[in-house]
Amino acid sequence: VQLQASGGGLVQVGGSLRLSCAASARTFGRYAMAWFRQAPGKEREFVAGISRNTGNAYYADSVKGRFIISRDNAKITVYLQMNSLKPEDTAVYYCAASTIVAVTTSPVTYDYWGQGTQVTVSS
Repeated sequence: VQLQASGGGLVQVGGSLRLSCAASARTFGRYAMAWFRQAPGKEREFVAGISRNTGNAYYADSVKGRFIISRDNAKITVYLQMNSLKPEDTAVYYCAASTIVAVTTSPVTYDYWGQGTQVTVSS
């Protein structure tokens, strides 16, 4: 499956952005989906994930209460609504798909990756 992430940009502290990740496969519903991010000089880290069956969502502590992940299987798209953005949210954001049923936080368990979209939060 191919993933195309979009929606990044430059935003001020406290602002909002909505990222989208469009998939190419009609089997999209079979994949757990997640967003990761990577800041310069840092490892790629889990941000949020959503299961394939129940739609249960999981978040990193750093974004809990500010970010919301959702999926629309009919549109084969996953979203990340980011609110109350902080400078430390600045990173390249990647969407990823996994055939594992449950959401995992390790990037090695994801089979497909989008190209990334830059999010920059200015203070």
